Amino acid sequence: MKHVIRAVGAGMLALTMLGITAGAARADDKVILGVSIPTADHGFTGGIVWWANKAKTDLEKEHPDLKIIVKTAASAPEQANQLQDLVTVNKINALVIFPQESASLTQPVAQVKKKGVYVTVVDRGLTDTSAQDAYVAGDNTAFGKIPAEYLAKALDGKGDIVALRGIPTTLDNERWTAFTSVMKQYPNIKILDAKYANWNRDDAFKVMQDYLTRFKHIDAVWASDDDMAVGVMKAIDQAKRTDIKIVFGGAGSKGMVKNVMDGAPLIKADVSYSPKFIYDAIKLTAEARLKGDKLPATTIIPSVLITKENAQQFYFPDSPF
Repeated sequence: MKHVIRAVGAGMLALTMLGITAGAARADDKVILGVSIPTADHGFTGGIVWWANKAKTDLEKEHPDLKIIVKTAASAPEQANQLQDLVTVNKINALVIFPQESASLTQPVAQVKKKGVYVTVVDRGLTDTSAQDAYVAGDNTAFGKIPAEYLAKALDGKGDIVALRGIPTTLDNERWTAFTSVMKQYPNIKILDAKYANWNRDDAFKVMQDYLTRFKHIDAVWASDDDMAVGVMKAIDQAKRTDIKIVFGGAGSKGMVKNVMDGAPLIKADVSYSPKFIYDAIKLTAEARLKGDKLPATTIIPSVLITKENAQQFYFPDSPF
C-alpha cells in the first residue's frame, strides 16, 4: 500500500512538475515587446508617440499572447536607463526603438541584444548595425526624388527654385543628394540657394525672409519638411509675393495633407514620411516574433507622392501630426 501511495505521489509530483514546466514554456512563448521612443516635443515625435500607443491598443487586442510596453524619454541618457528597466523589470524579449541619438544609444542597445532580446531599430540608425537584428525606416531617397520630379514637371523644366534643408545629418544629405540628382537633368531649372532651417518653423521663416529679400523672382520652394513649409508660407504671405507658384514640404502632416485636399493655392502636393512607420515597425516585429520568425535586415517604408486624388488615404485627423 505504501508503495502504491508513493507511486501515486510520485505520479502527482511528476504531473505537477510537468504542469509547471508547461506553464513556463507558455509564459516564455508570450511576446513581451518594449517600445522606446522620444517624448513628444514637436509635431513629428508627437505623431510617433500617438502611433506607438495605437499599435499597442490594436495589436494587444488582436494577439492575446502579446504585451507591449511603451516608454518615452526626453533625452538619450533617460532612454538608455529605460532600456535597462525594460529588460530587468519588464522582462522584454523584443524591442522596437526609435533612438534619441545614434551614437550614444548604440552601446546600450547592443547590451540589450546581448541578453537575448530581439531588436528592431527605427529611422535613426545606430553607428554599429551589429547591435540590432532589424532596421525599419522611411525612404529618404524617395523623399528627395519625388518632390524634385514633381517640381520639374510642374515648372515645365524651367524656373528658379530655393531650398531649405533640415539639419546636417546623413538623413538630410541623402534627401538633398536625391533632389539635386534629379535637378541635374533639368539645366533650365536653377537652384538659387539652399540653407539649413533645422526642421523648425521659425528658422524656416527667417531663411525664407532672406531669400525673398535677395531674390526678386522665385518660382517654387522646396521646404523639404511640412513644419518648415508653414514658416515659408508665413514669410511669403507677409512679403505679399505673388511670383511663387508652389511650396513643397514633406512628411505628410495632417495640416499639409488637408491643404492638398482643399486645393490650397501654394500646397499642391506633398510626400509621405509618416511617423506611422513606428506602428508598422511594431506590427512587423510583434507578428514576426509571435511566429518565431525574424524580419529582413532592412525594411524601407515607401515614400509616396500625395496629391488631391489620393490625399484622403494619408489624412489622419486624430493624430497630432
